Amino acid sequence: MDEPVAMRVVEPGTDFLRDPQRYQRLGGRIPHGVLLSGPPGTGKTLLARAVAGEAHAAFFSIAASEFIEAIVGVGASRVRDLFSQAKEAAPAIIFIDELDAIGRSRQGNVSVTGANDEREQTLDQILTEMDDAVVVLAATNRPEILDPALLRAGRFDRRIAVQPPDRKGRRMILEVHTRSIPLADDVDLDELAASTPGMVGADLANLANEAALLGARRNHEKVEMSDFTESLEKVLLGSRAGSCSRQPIASARPITSRATRSSGCSPPARILFAKSRSSRAGWPWG
Repeated sequence: MDEPVAMRVVEPGTDFLRDPQRYQRLGGRIPHGVLLSGPPGTGKTLLARAVAGEAHAAFFSIAASEFIEAIVGVGASRVRDLFSQAKEAAPAIIFIDELDAIGRSRQGNVSVTGANDEREQTLDQILTEMDDAVVVLAATNRPEILDPALLRAGRFDRRIAVQPPDRKGRRMILEVHTRSIPLADDVDLDELAASTPGMVGADLANLANEAALLGARRNHEKVEMSDFTESLEKVLLGSRAGSCSRQPIASARPITSRATRSSGCSPPARILFAKSRSSRAGWPWG
């Protein structure tokens, strides 16, 4: 699913935050959680920020790993403080990145030493807070390992798969990341978009930055298409400076001669040599 489609999926939630009375007059309630899943770099965090901007809501962002501490109870306290701040700033959206850090499935995970008590208490506190009228967006790269309690109706019951962009999406992403880069007349963003299938937003941002750095090293007034082409090769294949092409390749003749001499020490060669001596036929290769 590309980002425009994902925006259409979360549109009812943003519309609810803008005009809650429109839905409450018919008994509707705001969805509690939306789970964004997809490969790294596809723009899940940016999509969450865009949703908050469209809804004109306050945006609170935190990584799930920040809840985990060595002292049991600290993570649950941080969850309470975060949701308390969001309620005071309502309408607000809370975004939790890398939810799998604390939301792993607890089925069959019996802790004898209590090592997972902090993570489980934090998860329980999140589940409790989500029962209130708070919109929570979360992102993960591994939705299959999340606890079923997070995925039930009333929690993260809306799930959006954020996939790498198509050609049109890559063209639009390149436009965003080249706004501050002076481009030469020969730069064709459509051609670049067609040459980068499978790349996500983070890859395209890195490509634009590498092209700008390469153009600066070459003292170009503007970034040229050749800078983008060579930067694309560097991103996909690696830097030439780090390749083995700097080392001269040994000629094939010495390698062949060494291999021929070494072959006489191999077990098959010794067996053939022993048979040749017993038959007094001499060395079989000369």
